[in-house]
Amino acid sequence: MTSGQYLLAGKSGCPQVVLSVEVSVPRRAHRRLRRSRAACALTLGAALTVPLGLTTPAAAAGQYTVTPLKLTVRAGERTCTIDADLYRPAGVDASRPAPAVLTTNGFGGSKSDGRTDAIGRAFAQRGYVSLAYSGLGFGRSGCLISLDDPGVDGAAASQLIDFLGGKRAADDGTTADFVTLDRAGDPRVGMIGGSYGGAVQLATAAVDHRVDALVPMITWNDLAYSLAPNNTVGAADVPGAFKWQWTNGFYLIGEGQPLLAPSLDPSRINTIDCLHFVSRACQTVRTLNSGRYPADRTADLLDYARGVSPVSYLNRVEAPTLLVQGQADTLFNLNEATATYKALRARGTPTKMIWQSWGHSGGLTDPASGELNLAQGNLESAYVGRRILAWFDRHLHKKDVDTGPAFAYHRDWITDPQATYATADRLPAAGHDLYLSGDGELVDDRAEVARGSRTYTNWPVPTSHSESSLAGILGLPDPAPYDTKGTYLAWTSDPLESDLDVVGAPRATLKVVSPAAERTQDSGDAADKLVLFAKLYDVAPDGRQTLVHRLVAPVRVPDVTKPFTVTLPGIVHRYEEGHRLRFVIAASDGAYLGNRGIKPVTVVSAPGDTGVLRLPVTGG
Repeated sequence: MTSGQYLLAGKSGCPQVVLSVEVSVPRRAHRRLRRSRAACALTLGAALTVPLGLTTPAAAAGQYTVTPLKLTVRAGERTCTIDADLYRPAGVDASRPAPAVLTTNGFGGSKSDGRTDAIGRAFAQRGYVSLAYSGLGFGRSGCLISLDDPGVDGAAASQLIDFLGGKRAADDGTTADFVTLDRAGDPRVGMIGGSYGGAVQLATAAVDHRVDALVPMITWNDLAYSLAPNNTVGAADVPGAFKWQWTNGFYLIGEGQPLLAPSLDPSRINTIDCLHFVSRACQTVRTLNSGRYPADRTADLLDYARGVSPVSYLNRVEAPTLLVQGQADTLFNLNEATATYKALRARGTPTKMIWQSWGHSGGLTDPASGELNLAQGNLESAYVGRRILAWFDRHLHKKDVDTGPAFAYHRDWITDPQATYATADRLPAAGHDLYLSGDGELVDDRAEVARGSRTYTNWPVPTSHSESSLAGILGLPDPAPYDTKGTYLAWTSDPLESDLDVVGAPRATLKVVSPAAERTQDSGDAADKLVLFAKLYDVAPDGRQTLVHRLVAPVRVPDVTKPFTVTLPGIVHRYEEGHRLRFVIAASDGAYLGNRGIKPVTVVSAPGDTGVLRLPVTGG
């Protein structure tokens, strides 16, 4: 007898309602109803068109069984139980095995949320054995939340691979002797998932080289950058501006687990520092919220945040990786995936990257027309979905199929859903320079730079707004971005004579004068260094300005006496003919912790010595 989530069938035989209930059922797996593709095309989890690479006629019909499982694992210093569902396609058995797909939830989710179980169903319908599980500390799985630590979350996932490889049974004795093996104990297995369920893939592949393919979506490269970004090039040892809204939102979700999952397993309780996170995660959040970063705290913060991040272990990842990152994402922006992409390619790991439209800040629950929708499983009809299927066909089914170009990106100015993606064999290089003139103009010839200086100052409260960070993911309204007069500087170009397509991360080289910051920057507390926020607006002919996806580049300047270079978040955006570009540096932003104390800033320009904005542009 067991419990789980089941679909109730409507009059058409299509699943209409999802219920999570405690019920008594035979331990043998529940068999899903056969469904008409035409009748079910618009329902959650509907059967989809026949994919490439199916191994049996029965699997092609989309039938599968689901078996709820418990698997006790050793995760770091704790032993706990993982709650999982095993999806087995009809016709797959020991004599006709199939490759496996392992997936888990985003932060705060579980195996039964709308995306994780949809992935399990979608790949089972396509002939893959799927194992969907609740990540450590979520759903009904035990252990503390440890931020996808390779030694904890990665080690736990490795033991699930042991199960898929026949090296161990589930707690009730269930085995998976129907998964394709490359050798004894080594299953043919890929991983897919988003956000928190994306980083765990890289963590797992770093500790277990049996993983054959990865598809990490909208996830991070370096949590130190994600939570306290400093976009100053070469300042990795200086924490940036604390992203307090995003960080505390997720922290509260983690600490509020008793409200989301009553009767918690004791292994999920931290009796020392906080409720449900490992102690070092609690300490990191407290340091960030304190707004004080003395050298010892800074070193510990950066050491921990990076230690649980791919940036510290990508040199151990061998599994072919298809990175999918969202353009509308202020939590984990395109720069994170770019850093992972470059690191994996440099070590020789087969890696490709797609920049889709949606991320944490937009489209997560309602992707644009033609885009991949994980809750619907529309793999064949979406460009990203087809790329994922080809990736698994190549690396799990070992088919000689084209997995697509090295780089692809969604263009929101293309109206045909079948033609929104452009492709390239490499990332665009920055190559279009604009210069910051002393009169507030943004010019394309250094000789046109006017001599001049302008000053802004910060207030004790934020005076610029880019976003309310959780508004996008919660579907709430958010005021348009703005800057308060006297607290920012702007440089604006002439109207464009033709369309300008920017694809990638713009860079700005700046030099500022701030005697107040100069007096405090060597205090021994990084929080005393100057903070500013760089951003790039699109200004329409009627004067309305758009901050693309509300992205900004927080900067904590290491030394105001020296020039510094800022890497802005990557974008894919067409600045249309007649529009103008506006580059802004602002004193504050309400989504971040900013300057401590009042620190006026002056920018001086001259033809031979001025700031430069460099744009990565493409032909269309």
